[in-house]
Amino acid sequence: MSIITTLTRMWLTRSAKPFTFTNEYDERLNYESCENLGLYVHIPFCQSICNFCPYCKTVYSREAADAYIDTLLDEIHLVGRSSHKKKEVTSLYFGGGTPALVSDRIKEIIDTINKYFIITEGIGVELHPDNVTVPLLKELKEAGVTKISIGIQSFSEKYQGILGRKKVDTETITKALSEVHFETVSMDFIFALPEQTFEDLKSDIDLAFAGGANHIAIYPFIDFTFTKSSVKAMKKSEKRKLLDNITNYCIDKGYSRSSIWTFSSEKDARYSSMTRDNFLGFGCSATTLTRDSFKINTFSVEEYIKRIKDKKLPTSLTIRFSLRQRMVYYLFWTAYSTRVRAEDFEKFFGVPLKKVYGFELLLMKRLGFITDENGVYSMTLKGAFYYHYYENFYTLSYIDKMWGIMRKEAFPKEIRL
Repeated sequence: MSIITTLTRMWLTRSAKPFTFTNEYDERLNYESCENLGLYVHIPFCQSICNFCPYCKTVYSREAADAYIDTLLDEIHLVGRSSHKKKEVTSLYFGGGTPALVSDRIKEIIDTINKYFIITEGIGVELHPDNVTVPLLKELKEAGVTKISIGIQSFSEKYQGILGRKKVDTETITKALSEVHFETVSMDFIFALPEQTFEDLKSDIDLAFAGGANHIAIYPFIDFTFTKSSVKAMKKSEKRKLLDNITNYCIDKGYSRSSIWTFSSEKDARYSSMTRDNFLGFGCSATTLTRDSFKINTFSVEEYIKRIKDKKLPTSLTIRFSLRQRMVYYLFWTAYSTRVRAEDFEKFFGVPLKKVYGFELLLMKRLGFITDENGVYSMTLKGAFYYHYYENFYTLSYIDKMWGIMRKEAFPKEIRL
């Protein structure tokens, strides 16, 4: 499997040099000149651990959570004080874990961030279905949250059982969402589960929009090697048919497609912490992307706290990009939105997209993966599926390996991908 991603990397970077992450870290993050900068905060606590979830998380206790949040605030101060003025950023997203477990401290975190950053496009928080109650939603809204994302995964009891989740209380969720309004209410679902049909997903989509959502995200099931999930992956042909049917159904209903996996019933409803040119990550396992480097904080809550107490950044691994490597990273994640603008690429890198990847663009057009309209390259249904298909290889070849190691070692010496 890794041979596909390796050959692609070598071709697109025009080099046999691997992506090499080392345990070096900087004294400060150079983000002042970064444009289209987003912020992410990771809250790793959960009441229980889902067996399919690959993210950095740990079982919640009030004492551990408070110690972590105190440290998180110190990290924000450590990074923010290194800049001479407030930095304008696009957005702030809270992920996890289950951020709602520390809902009483979300405002404190936001207020601290506001000391150093100016947020222009809103604040989002991920929620477990059990979190969607009127008191908690009011608490988040009063803290400044404008977007929420609810991890439904499936309304079907059959698939909830497969994923180890309990029945979703749709009545309580719908009532709460009708009483407390947010700019974006997103609901997350998983597709490509065993024997899952288009009718199953269509039912989930319809229930979501009828129940208060104006945005949905339908992510493919990916079987990480380090999780305890026993769910079997769906065949490629079945998966493609399912993805095409989902996409066509949403488009026929008049929903806007804002990324490979997301659709909205309202034009301005957006929820994505990924499609940013640059971003800063706070908390354990959070990542930071700047123009010339990518950094990952340690996955260990204990070591994260120790690092911050020593007034050092909690960076576990860093890669210093070559120009071509940075271009590949830019294109991969920008394409997540289903389109790449040549004008934006040239503005970011100072070189025309066609000059760098003209052959590849022509090939993708010939294969029916993309269309080109005045320098805006948009994915076709076929292209979107193969993007997903390649992302699956990328995830299992790169992210699975890296996260698997980082879950065991707080500060690995080096990882080559």
